[in-house]
Amino acid sequence: MKFAIFGNCYQSKKSEDIATLFETLALLGDTIAIDKPFYDFLIDNGHRVENIEIIESNDFSADFVVSYGGDGTLLRTASRVGGKNIPILGINGGRLGFLTSVSHEHIAASIECLHRGDYSIEERSIIEVTTSDDNLHSYPYALNEIAVMKHDSSSMMTLTATLNGTDSIVYQADGLIVATPSGSTGYSLSVGGPVIAPDAGVMVLTPIASHSLGARPIVVNDDTEIQIKVDSRSSNFLIAIDGRNESCPDKNILTIKKAPYSQKLIRCNGSSFIKNLHEKMMWGADNRL
Repeated sequence: MKFAIFGNCYQSKKSEDIATLFETLALLGDTIAIDKPFYDFLIDNGHRVENIEIIESNDFSADFVVSYGGDGTLLRTASRVGGKNIPILGINGGRLGFLTSVSHEHIAASIECLHRGDYSIEERSIIEVTTSDDNLHSYPYALNEIAVMKHDSSSMMTLTATLNGTDSIVYQADGLIVATPSGSTGYSLSVGGPVIAPDAGVMVLTPIASHSLGARPIVVNDDTEIQIKVDSRSSNFLIAIDGRNESCPDKNILTIKKAPYSQKLIRCNGSSFIKNLHEKMMWGADNRL
């Protein structure tokens, strides 16, 4: 089997368990390809990595992709995988790690599960954004969310979200998040959005610091086309596509819809969305003494 490995290049203390991954892959006779920035990071931190290929662009192939880091690393990895239809195994070398389901002590066991076929695939929906001036520089696809936020002014913005060209919702707020079910446990959740099961065919619109107490998150079918028009005093706004920020003039109208491909995430048997809620968000825990 061939594994393409991407990783976090910023936290050297959290890269110690990567040796277990390489040792397991070598023992099982797998072919290894490593993203060049991550390879350079490993070498700089004293890791010996031999008999590998170097990935220097998005033109690569593999049976599986491994993302070593936190959820941010997995989101960046997903943007590199794109529509290649390669499943991603997320190993948590970060903090919360809601998308990265494998803990460091289970690295070897997880790779062995892949060899045995003892795993499941979760199809995660992707959303895409286009601008009316066709001048978006960032990769336009998001696994988690697309957020529209104020740029450089303390004044709130007026955002008009039109659904399928007919119904409009007007928000006076600091911004608006359009999140997938995967992204419902990220930025959207932190500003009051609902938790959504990953296999639900929906998107959620969540305002950021809304001026109106009546403005609440709304869940819509993921076949909905959402157009967002922004009016701000600074005459521009920020668009964040899974954290990739870009400035846009507010004359731009954004169109957000479901992408033509989905992302495959690997779950080793025994791991599940509900178990993640219990373990990582203390879901339903009774902390009373």
